[in-house]
Amino acid sequence: MIQMQTNLDVADNSGARRVMCIKVLGGSKRKYASVGDIIVVSIKEAIPRGRVKKGDVMKAVVVRTAKDIRRPDG
Repeated sequence: MIQMQTNLDVADNSGARRVMCIKVLGGSKRKYASVGDIIVVSIKEAIPRGRVKKGDVMKAVVVRTAKDIRRPDG
């Protein structure tokens, strides 16, 4: 589960290393995001000469979490 203020590692080659979740999209009272959800993040750490820089605000997709995924079919 990912909520606001959660620090995350980046899994793509955009140039960002660490980001912080600042909003979970998908409803006004939605608190948590899971795999496949879209969140708004702020770049906290980036590599030199990357496509993004520190302080940028971007949308991101959650691709991996420590909590396992519960599916209704088992």
